[in-house]
Amino acid sequence: MTAMDRRPVQARETRWASNLARGLAKAGFRPNAISLLSVLFALLAGAGLLLGSRCSLPWPIVLFLLASLFIELRLIANLMDGMVAIEGGFQTRAGAVYNELPDRLSDSIILVCAGYSVPGNPWWVWALGWAAALLAMLTAYVRVLGGASGASQPFIGPMAKQQRMHFVVAGALFSMVEAVLGWPVRAMPLVLGLIVLGSVLTVLRRVWRIVRELNAGPGP
Repeated sequence: MTAMDRRPVQARETRWASNLARGLAKAGFRPNAISLLSVLFALLAGAGLLLGSRCSLPWPIVLFLLASLFIELRLIANLMDGMVAIEGGFQTRAGAVYNELPDRLSDSIILVCAGYSVPGNPWWVWALGWAAALLAMLTAYVRVLGGASGASQPFIGPMAKQQRMHFVVAGALFSMVEAVLGWPVRAMPLVLGLIVLGSVLTVLRRVWRIVRELNAGPGP
């Protein structure tokens, strides 16, 4: 993976991220294992989302907080696998597979579980979860398609991976508040709707940028 193919993440330039990457490398962690670990965090986050709305207090507080924590750990793992690979010199030929496939699995697990986390599982809510998961894959497909077509890989949003996950974290925290106060469950359906709309816009913007860049290049 070249520098042009890396997602621009501001945290990558921070001291804590550099120190953590060096510490993981010294502890024997390798990039591919960290990538797989992100899927485990996604599974734990999904379980927290599913169970949080199905338990009586105080469990929703614990489970929604844990779900939020594991989503953030998933993002940190996604940051660390690339940093350990490049900064630590542990790149492998199969690294691109480990970098991309666990990401797509993690997105789908978290977004689908978010759809099923609403009590009663109204069909339109879990449909939003599936739609969000499919669109998350499509945004990644379009990005990789840009690179395969000879253009740069566009990481633009407004609903790239980090934004999707931060929206779900917000949905989990607001769901916790709803459970504590006995309010109707509205946060997660709203969050999923925003993710779907934002992902559609993201796909369109990425396709437009790729086509424009290819058309601006030298002819065949």
